[in-house]
This record gives sequence, C-alpha cells and structure tokens, in this order.
Amino acid sequence: MAESSKKMSLMGLTTLVAVNMMGSGIIMLPSSMAQLGGVSLLSWIITAVGSMAIAYCFAQCGIYCPRSGGMSAYSEEAHGKSAFFLCSFLYFLSLAIGNVAIGISAVGYLTPFFPWLGSGAIPLFVGTVGLIWLTTVANFGGPSITGKIGAVTVWGVIIPVAGLSVIGWFWFKSDVFSAAWNPNNLAISDAIGQSIPLTLWAFLGMESAAQNSDAVEDPKRNVPLACLFGTLGAAVVYVLSTTVIQGIVPNAELANSSAPFAAVYAQMFNPFIGQVIMALAVMACVGSLLGWQFTLAQTAKSAADQGMFPRVFGRVTALNAPIIGMVICGVLQTLMAMSTISPNASEQFGKLVNLAAVTNLIPYVTALSGLLVIMYKAKVDSATVARNVVVLMVAMLYSYYALYASGKDAVFGGMIVMAFGYLFYGFIAKRFVDAPSASPAKP
Repeated sequence: MAESSKKMSLMGLTTLVAVNMMGSGIIMLPSSMAQLGGVSLLSWIITAVGSMAIAYCFAQCGIYCPRSGGMSAYSEEAHGKSAFFLCSFLYFLSLAIGNVAIGISAVGYLTPFFPWLGSGAIPLFVGTVGLIWLTTVANFGGPSITGKIGAVTVWGVIIPVAGLSVIGWFWFKSDVFSAAWNPNNLAISDAIGQSIPLTLWAFLGMESAAQNSDAVEDPKRNVPLACLFGTLGAAVVYVLSTTVIQGIVPNAELANSSAPFAAVYAQMFNPFIGQVIMALAVMACVGSLLGWQFTLAQTAKSAADQGMFPRVFGRVTALNAPIIGMVICGVLQTLMAMSTISPNASEQFGKLVNLAAVTNLIPYVTALSGLLVIMYKAKVDSATVARNVVVLMVAMLYSYYALYASGKDAVFGGMIVMAFGYLFYGFIAKRFVDAPSASPAKP
C-alpha cells in the first residue's frame, strides 16, 4: 500500500501527458494556419482522433513490451534489428528538425524586442542558430538542471494558450471569423490536407506517454486512459485557442504575425500585456529547446550505447553530459537551419514542420506495426487483441494520410534520408550477426 501511494495517479499522468505534448508546439500554429484560413481548423478533428489512436497503441506496446528502446524496440519486434536503427535514426533527425522549428518560433516572439531579427532571412537565421547553440552549451552542465528548468518554463506557453481558450470568447467576433474562414477559396479536402502536418506537429511527443508506466498505479488501466485523456485535453485547448484567435485578429494580420498569441493579447488588452505574453513565450521556447536539445543528445547516446550510432555520441563527461554528441547535434541543426532559410518565420516554420512530420511518421508506422507481434508474444487475450487491432487500423490510416498530406517535397526528402539510413546500417550490420562458422572440409 505504501509503495502504491508513491506512484503516479491517473490524474497526475494525464496532466503530464498533456503538458509534455503542448510545450512550444502551438505558439506559431495560428499564423501558419491563418494562411489557409479558418477552414484549416477542421483538420484538428482528424488529427485528434488519429493522435489518440496512436497514443493508445503506444501505451499498449509499452505495457506488453517493457524492454528499453521505446519506438525503436517496438519496431525491432516486427521488423528486426535494422528497424531499430532506422527508427532511431529517423526519430533523431525528427528531433533535430523540430528543435530548429522551436528556435524559429522563439525568434519570432523575440522580434518585437529586437526588430533586427525580423528584418530578413539572414537575421532570422542568425537568431535561430544563436538560440540553438545557447541551449546546446547550457546543457554541458548535465541533466540535473535541464529537467527542472523545462518543468517551469513550459507553463509560459500553457498558461496564455489555455487562458485564451477560456477568456478569449469575450472578444470573439463572428464577422472576423467568417471573413477568415476560407480566404483562398480552397476545397475543404485540400485545406484539411494542407493543414494536417501543422496540427500533427502540435501532437508530436505523444509517443513518450507510455515511458512512465513503471511509476504509475495500475499501469494496464491507467496508462492507456492517460494517453487518451491527455491527448484529448491537449486537443480541446488547441482547437479552442486557434479558433478564438481567428475570431479576434483579422486573418491577413494573423497570417503575417511572427508572434500570434502576443498579437491577440495585445488586441484584447493592451500592447504591454502583449509584450508580457511575448516574454513568456520566449521563456517557454528557450526552456523547451533546452530540454529537447538534451533529449536529442540522449537519443543519440542511447543508440551509440547499443552500437547503432558512432561511439563518439556515447562519450560523457564527469557530469554525465555527452558534450561531443551535443556539439555534433548543434552543427547538424545549424546546417538544417541554413538549408531552409527564408525571410518569413512562418514560411520557414512550415517547411520544417512538414519534414519533421514525415521523419516522425515513418517510425510511427514501423513501431505501431510491432504491436501485433508484441501481443502475440505476450499471449494477450483475444478480446483485447481484437480491440487493439481496430484502434491500430485507425492509427495506421491516419499515419498514412498524414504522410500523404505532408506533400511530395517533404516525403521525397524523408525517403532520401531513409535511403541513406539503409546504407549507414549496412556498414554496421555485421555487428549484429553471429560470426560465420567455418565451412566443413571437403571430403
């Protein structure tokens, strides 16, 4: 009983899941979605259902396959050792791409304080790379502080965004929302398809929901429920906040804003409140980026420890910080920021979000398909198998649709990256096979 009291409740885990997902993923979305109009809000419904299905399936994988490795381990269950490498490789790249997008978000919110950052492509690039290296170097001190900072700074986004979902309706104007509904006269299917990668971006990270099962009361019941409720809670906040903002700020202004939540609070109250929201958003982005930089380096370290990545990623200092790996990650992110350079923060953000979605969705597909083998090995009862297969099909259908919706450029880029991944694995594959036995002597 004493041991149970020390474990996390369903409410605690649900809150943790929602907070982990929300982070800094939402703060640039209103501007990106405003370029398509309010009709893009319909994609939230599809993404919320798909994301809950994915989160539930990952929870089931975690319950019946408690080995370390997360998505990579689930992929290996169905597709072998090469799938472990490719899943780790693509997820690593997805985190790196996502970090650059978070950096761009932070620079967008810094622009009103430092107008030079918004004066062109080069200043935006310089600001993004500066934040990438600032948060990289800040992690050299080890993990002891990183988690604590992130746990506090994330509320800099959650409080304004969740607050807008509640109080923003007092300023909501139906005529402003109507004018913003479909300014480009897109077909509804096209508008939904183009905004699916944007809405999926806000839910990336749901795969981490099952990682805390050892610290939860009654994990077989509470982990799947927390995944569903946490994802649904985040979805409600996302839908309400992005809907109300399009009924307050005129669409053309919102589409060109580098700090949409600051803009709406400035319009609701006054410019000073807008600046406070901007400062909170910058704080949240920097804290989030600090945590994700550490996660990126740890992902590479875990793969290196298993012989999948170069050993240099596994070297740590006395403070348990993989500094060399962090520096390599910083260089990689700098090159990514350079390759997507654009004078428009929202445009650059959109390019990265599409590519991040693709490099995340492929590991989703390989890991989710592992659930079938995992349940077979765990001798799961037929009723649970039947229920899980239905949810799995929903998760898979959404993943395939999201891949398609990411666009040919992002999918093409993802496929090229994956093709290189197979080559890289070819060089290390011999580490994971038994040494060939000597050929028998000829008679």
